[in-house]
Amino acid sequence: MENTLMPVLLLTIFFAVILPGINKKPRVVAGAVICFALITGCNYAQTGQNNQATDNQVIENQANNGQINVVPAKVISVVDGDTVGVRMGQAEERVRLIGVDTPETKHPTRSVGAYGPEASSFTKSELNGKSVFLEFDVSERDKYGRMLAYVWLEKPLLGSNSEIRSKMFNAVLLLNGYAQLMTVPPNVKYVDYFKDLQAQARKDGNGLWGLTGAGSLGGKYIGSKKSDKYHYPDCEWAKKILPENVIWFKDVSDANAHGYKPCGICRPE
Repeated sequence: MENTLMPVLLLTIFFAVILPGINKKPRVVAGAVICFALITGCNYAQTGQNNQATDNQVIENQANNGQINVVPAKVISVVDGDTVGVRMGQAEERVRLIGVDTPETKHPTRSVGAYGPEASSFTKSELNGKSVFLEFDVSERDKYGRMLAYVWLEKPLLGSNSEIRSKMFNAVLLLNGYAQLMTVPPNVKYVDYFKDLQAQARKDGNGLWGLTGAGSLGGKYIGSKKSDKYHYPDCEWAKKILPENVIWFKDVSDANAHGYKPCGICRPE
C-alpha cells in the first residue's frame, strides 16, 4: 500500500505546485524540483531494498526447506564393489554408484585388481538385502544402460557433510579406502565432498591406500587404476594416466603383487 500511494503523492505535487509556478517563481520551483528528485530517489532506493530483502528471504526459505529427492529401492544382488542390482516396485535395475570406482573383480579382459575382492565383500555385507534410497544426478544412465545413483543407507534430510559421510554408501566406500574417486560429468553434485573424503582416506592409509605403493607419492614404476600395465614414469602411456587413476610401485615384484604386467612399449625391468 505504501509503495502504491507514494507515486500518486509525487505526481500531485508536480502538477499542483511545480508545473503552475514554472514561469512565476523559478527559485521556488527549483527547490521543489530538488525535493521531488530526492523523495523519488529515496523511494526508489527503499523499494530496491525491500525487493532485495524479499529475494534473500526466498533464497533462505528454499535453503531451509530444501529436501533431497530420493527413490526407495531394495538391493537384491551385488555385482562388485560399485555395482548392485535393485528392485524398485516391480522393476529390477542394475545400479552403478556415481563418483566412485572400486578395483576390478569381474572385468572380462583385466585381472582382479588389488583390494577388489575386499571391496566386493564389503559392499555385499553392507547392502545385500537392504532397503536403500537412490538419488539421481543429471544423467540417469550410463552407456551400458545401468542406472547411475548415489545410494543412501538412510533417507537424507538436507545432505549435510555429516549425513554424506555416515549415510551415503558412495562416500563410505571412499572414506574407508574401498574405492577411488571417479568423476564423470555431468554427474558431479558431490565431487568436492568426495575429493575431501578420498584425501582423508589416503592420508590415513585406509583400505587400498594402505597397500604397498598404492598410496605413495612416487616410486620406480607407475600404473593406472584403469589398466593392468605398469610403466616407467617417462613412458608415453604413463603420461596419459589421469591423476586420480595413478598408482605407484616401488619395484617389479610390487607391481606383480598387485596384478600388473610390464608395458610392451617402455618394457620396464
